[in-house]
Amino acid sequence: MMAPLKGLRVVEFGGIGPGPHGAMLLADLGAEVTRVERPSGGLSVVPDASRDFLLRGRRSVSADLKSPDGRSAVLSLIASADVVIEGFRPGVLERLGLGPSDCLAVNPALVYARMTGWGQSGPLSDRAGHDINYLSLTGVLHAIGKPPLNLVGDFGGGSLYLVLGVLAALWERQWTGRGQIVDAAIVDGVASLAQMIWSMRSQSEWSDAPDSNLLDGGCPFYSLYECADGRSVAVGSLEPQFYALLLSGLGLSSSDLPEQMDRASWPLLRKTFAEAFLSRTRDEWASVFEGTDACVTPVLTLEEASAHPHLVARGVFTSDGAAAAAPRFL
Repeated sequence: MMAPLKGLRVVEFGGIGPGPHGAMLLADLGAEVTRVERPSGGLSVVPDASRDFLLRGRRSVSADLKSPDGRSAVLSLIASADVVIEGFRPGVLERLGLGPSDCLAVNPALVYARMTGWGQSGPLSDRAGHDINYLSLTGVLHAIGKPPLNLVGDFGGGSLYLVLGVLAALWERQWTGRGQIVDAAIVDGVASLAQMIWSMRSQSEWSDAPDSNLLDGGCPFYSLYECADGRSVAVGSLEPQFYALLLSGLGLSSSDLPEQMDRASWPLLRKTFAEAFLSRTRDEWASVFEGTDACVTPVLTLEEASAHPHLVARGVFTSDGAAAAAPRFL
């Protein structure tokens, strides 16, 4: 059992998406999480809430936040908590008497973590939005080219930065004894996640032209290729030594090809690689590159991934089909 956060008490206001994911991460690491649901029932992204893996690891209570009794009950929970997580639009909980000032009044050491898309301030702070909107406005969706599920915004720029803020605030509380408000906005987190791209762009190493950059599919040795059976392999042979292994596995010679980093010749390299990969099935290519550092792997379905020997050996997935807790503590 991994329980480095054992004894940490968290109150989570029921919602969907990054807030519950952040609460799940804390619960996975041993925190005691209580989820406050509305009387009409719990919120879930799947029809059967008992199979909503984002909600694992905590107990839930029901409370009508609009009633004095419900508000009083929730404040009693918060009075003995270390962390509150909420994902309402700015001002909603203030109007219910459960905003930061109300909660910090009963618990000055509380870390009050607010998870939103646009943040607590700014012209769009009171607007609705979803992962795809936060990615589009930060330029990240243009750089990626198409929606990458909701992993980059909701969970990468959202819940992970929420948890980072919570843990940082808890660390500071050790020295000050005071809690504080964490303003976790997906637009902030997404922009931060893309820091390497911003750095490359500042040095004219990243173009706004789609499919023209090292990591956006424009590079022939960092891309996907269809194989003879219609399935695909992922190629990430960026470094020269890995690129040499890619060429060797494909039966190609560098003397017959343009220089690896000659961008003008990338279309030719892509055509050459595409033709080569079409000569065998995905699994045949996986066998060719198995045990090498060529950075060539099969593109697996979710079902195939759950049975991959490496992921099975590490216990990446649980017996009920959920992802296991991460990170590990050795």
